[in-house]
Amino acid sequence: MKITPITHPLKATVRVPGSKSLTNRALLIASLADGTTHLTNALFSDDSRYFAKALQTLGFDVQLDEVAYSMIVTGLGGKIPAKKAELFIGNAGTAARFLSAFLTLGNGEYVLDGEPRMRERPIGDLVDSLTQLGAMIMPVERSTLNVRRQICPPVKIASNGLPGGKTAIAGDISSQFLSALLMVAPYAQSEIEITLSTDLNSKPYVDMTIAIMKDFGVEIERDNYSQFTIRSASYLPLTNYPIESDASAASYFFAAPAICGGTVRVENISRKSIQGDIAFLDVFKQMGCQVIEGENFIEVTGTESLIGVDVDMRDIPDTAQTLAVIAPFASSPTRIRGIASARVKETDRVSATCTELKRLGVEVEEHEDGMTIYPTFNLQPSTFKPATVQTYNDHRMAMAFSLIGLRFDGVTIENPSCVSKTFPNYFEVLEALQ
Repeated sequence: MKITPITHPLKATVRVPGSKSLTNRALLIASLADGTTHLTNALFSDDSRYFAKALQTLGFDVQLDEVAYSMIVTGLGGKIPAKKAELFIGNAGTAARFLSAFLTLGNGEYVLDGEPRMRERPIGDLVDSLTQLGAMIMPVERSTLNVRRQICPPVKIASNGLPGGKTAIAGDISSQFLSALLMVAPYAQSEIEITLSTDLNSKPYVDMTIAIMKDFGVEIERDNYSQFTIRSASYLPLTNYPIESDASAASYFFAAPAICGGTVRVENISRKSIQGDIAFLDVFKQMGCQVIEGENFIEVTGTESLIGVDVDMRDIPDTAQTLAVIAPFASSPTRIRGIASARVKETDRVSATCTELKRLGVEVEEHEDGMTIYPTFNLQPSTFKPATVQTYNDHRMAMAFSLIGLRFDGVTIENPSCVSKTFPNYFEVLEALQ
């Protein structure tokens, strides 16, 4: 798909889909509650469809209305109807991690598998932690990926409820491991105490998990991010649970005026969001952009001279690619730090981002935990090289790199349909920018 440049300052209002992170957490918790929960403004994308389909395969009543962005889930108080199931979850990382923990509550035998890339994404830390709690979860086969414990999907779960007790969990690969444990822990057979064995990446996502649990009536005890205690409890079904618009998806439209000038307003989102990626707005402010925060919108206005930044993005790694495509337009270098965990996402996002920036003529240095991007386009626009950007079947590569095409003619996005993972109509919304 060739991106059409915009030759004037922007003046646009857009709306992005519901949050993937919130939708999938709410789907899991609603299926554990005893009764019917209605999710509104829910995200319908590859990831959430895989999750909802898995729940249906397990015997849950999940009613989907894509036109109304509505999901109605009837939970069974911690029970899983199916005694046997094979679940395919594509490349949906949240589904893989959350369902691995969820299935330990059942009474039967389950296999969880995904696409080839999912078979390379490690979940050994989660398997270790669940095993310490008495679960029977094991790899169907060994992965060749050299990351700590070489355990990746497919995994087999032979369950008869989750006994509980004490466990340790690493948090430096994915915070989703901890989130998965927290959400299912109230339905274990005894109290669960979780201790972090490493530093925790993406802390705001754990805060989000705890906030959603509280929305559904369950609170936990915690010692900052080092220890968590979860007692037996039950989630309450909610007649209406609205899903916030996705802050990660909004980041691309916050970035557009930083590259093109002008103003873009994103509706149905506010700084009060429980999504960690809303903190990316602070980076725009550091770069010189103006940010206006309303009750139900956020507006970003570009600046004539973007300032490069040095920023640790370990808590908001999903926005690192967005910053990476803004950085070449800045007046000074940008250093992105703390995103080593991004190497085991949908693709190795550190390597892929550096490769594709170079393809477009950007000077960039790759580091183990991130990259340094030099102000190529600001100082020498003629260094831009028209190219087809490879996306590595990663939705965030496609969405981020399309933004450079708003400024320069000659950016083509390979495999644009990969955005269906989280934002199926992304290119339609992008095209509507004025």
